[in-house]
Amino acid sequence: MIKREIRKPIQKVSKYFTEFVKSQQFGGILLLVCTAFSIYMSNSAFAKQYVHFWHSTFQLIISDKTFSSSIEFFINDGLMSIFFLLVGIEIKRELSEGELSTKQKATLPLAAAFGGMLVPALIYFVFNIGTIAAKGWGIPMATDIAFALGILALVGKKVPIALKVFLTALAVIDDLGAIVVIGLFYSTGIKLFFAFLSLAIVVILLLLNRFKVNYSSIYIALGLLLWYTIHQMGIHATISGVLLAFTLPSFQKKEMPSVMSRVQHFLHVPVNFIIMPLFALANTCIVFEGNIYEGIPNTLIWGISIGLLFGKPIGIVLFSFIAIKLKWAEMPRGVNWNLLIGTGFLGGIGFTMSVFITLLAFNLPEMANASKITIVIASLIAGIVGFTWLKVALNRNE
Repeated sequence: MIKREIRKPIQKVSKYFTEFVKSQQFGGILLLVCTAFSIYMSNSAFAKQYVHFWHSTFQLIISDKTFSSSIEFFINDGLMSIFFLLVGIEIKRELSEGELSTKQKATLPLAAAFGGMLVPALIYFVFNIGTIAAKGWGIPMATDIAFALGILALVGKKVPIALKVFLTALAVIDDLGAIVVIGLFYSTGIKLFFAFLSLAIVVILLLLNRFKVNYSSIYIALGLLLWYTIHQMGIHATISGVLLAFTLPSFQKKEMPSVMSRVQHFLHVPVNFIIMPLFALANTCIVFEGNIYEGIPNTLIWGISIGLLFGKPIGIVLFSFIAIKLKWAEMPRGVNWNLLIGTGFLGGIGFTMSVFITLLAFNLPEMANASKITIVIASLIAGIVGFTWLKVALNRNE
């Protein structure tokens, strides 16, 4: 009887969290396959056609308006806005009713995420201050939640649920930090007219929420308009996804689920199994030709590598240690420092957000290509080290 009472709180995990973790785990494995395929195709006999395909022109006709740009642009600026919409919903849900909803729950992952962003950024900045690569300081800050949870799933059933919750909460806060960094530091000059239009749309969305309008089509239509005005304003258009997420109503009307729940449920499959794989295929066209790092500052390579491989785990563990020692937070049940260190290494899997920030930071294809290669290699090593560390730690606990 006592055993049941002790275990019940540990096993009590919301259906939203379970659904999120499961989809992210499989999505991470799919991302890995797509990345390997893209790198292979970029170095095969079909390399020229493969790379050209993603840069070829694509037209989208809405009413009497025709939008024409590369397939890569539609993925990175269009479809990735939907990815950010889902990320925003996850952040909002965690803040309102999930693992970040109380001070006690949020403090440890918040401290860990802050350290995991600050230390890698400082490492990169120290290596690259005063160089042409300095703008890439945001690259090693990010954690790829899909890959990280995918590797954690491969560790096996021995992984404590509390550790999965910690990693998920950490990665969600990490995503929020990356979104803020993109909005503040990786955007062009702001056009005030479109800034006011964007603000007006956000106000309308908030009013619709306030007056309990529960029709998802209205929010989505205004979200598309918000994407356009933010794109025209000069801030990266993907931010519109997050803004829309925070305005979606979470209340229910009669038996109908909330708009936020309906949108979240609908987006899981297309985001994890269509949008993210497309992003990987389009943005990992890495050509290994001659000396791939020729003409590239060594500091760029060291900044990304050391930032992801050492900065991330050091920042996550150090700031967790400080928070626990100062009694601001407690170690999650069933988790010890050894497991936390292994999880810190999984935090060094940057990939999606790191590649995304690379595209915003560097206009030179050579620098972007070198950065992507370094991100992939460093993330792969971080994943292997994290997996091995956790396996050994869990076996020792038996």
